[in-house]
Amino acid sequence: MISACRPAEPPAMEGLEQAKKERQGGLQLDDRHDSGLDSMKEEEYRQLLKELEDIRLQPREPPAWAQQLTEDGDTFLHLAIIHEEKALSLEVIRQAAGDFAFLNFQNNLSQTPLHLAVITDQPEIAEQLLKAGCDLEIRDFRGNTPLHIACQQGSLRSVSVLTQNCQPHHLLAVLQATNYNGHTCLHLASIQGYLAIVEYLLSLGADVNAQEPCNGRTALHLAVDLQNPDLVSLLVKHGADVNKVTYQGYSPYQLTWGRENSSIQEQLKQLTTADLQMLPESEDEESSESEPEFTEDELMYDDCLIGGRQLTY
Repeated sequence: MISACRPAEPPAMEGLEQAKKERQGGLQLDDRHDSGLDSMKEEEYRQLLKELEDIRLQPREPPAWAQQLTEDGDTFLHLAIIHEEKALSLEVIRQAAGDFAFLNFQNNLSQTPLHLAVITDQPEIAEQLLKAGCDLEIRDFRGNTPLHIACQQGSLRSVSVLTQNCQPHHLLAVLQATNYNGHTCLHLASIQGYLAIVEYLLSLGADVNAQEPCNGRTALHLAVDLQNPDLVSLLVKHGADVNKVTYQGYSPYQLTWGRENSSIQEQLKQLTTADLQMLPESEDEESSESEPEFTEDELMYDDCLIGGRQLTY
């Protein structure tokens, strides 16, 4: 039997034929499920690939729910977190992963979803937000980062989640950051007397001698002002400088004059240099006994509600 010879194929078609054979995967021609590609010309095939690539590169329109805002500037994700709809919040975060503009959107109070996850004490939501791309350094209308809020509220779990799910350079920046009252995270934890959080922040590298920009108080000065002997002991143990003075020239020991807690005075006296133990000559007894002036961070709020829950933030 004489078999018919097929004419030689042009070189340009050899690659296409080889691709066809590979796609067929060794199936017999009469058994294959034809997708239609085998009957395409090379130019048509290349055009199809180009169109598919163009479709892939075209920007996708965000879903309608991602563009809606309330009168308070809250997105759908803000609302899901505020109402503690955990499953819904996690699903929105999953769908919005990588959309940093949406995940970090700030409402009318400059709060991101991450701020609200901390305020409502939802560490699991906060963790997923960070993994999806939320920025830990964004500040709200009081200049607080989410970590500032967690420290002020005393949520050690939230503090742990926030600090363990960010890059070291971001963590250092947040630990050094001050809010609009001049307080670092360490200052806020000290003001509220959360010893476990204070110790944890110090273990992460928080500056124990950081000073308030306005008057130069350190965490140790604050501990004396607030008459917290346990906090004084903890800060001294972790290297607080007892001879650091405020911008008015007061050492922590000098702030003990006229205060009721003598144990704090006894702790600091033996560590303070002699020249920083006596009050400046211009100060009289009356001024030393005057009540300290506190910033709003040092005062508890009793009128903040979210989701029916009273907050101290």
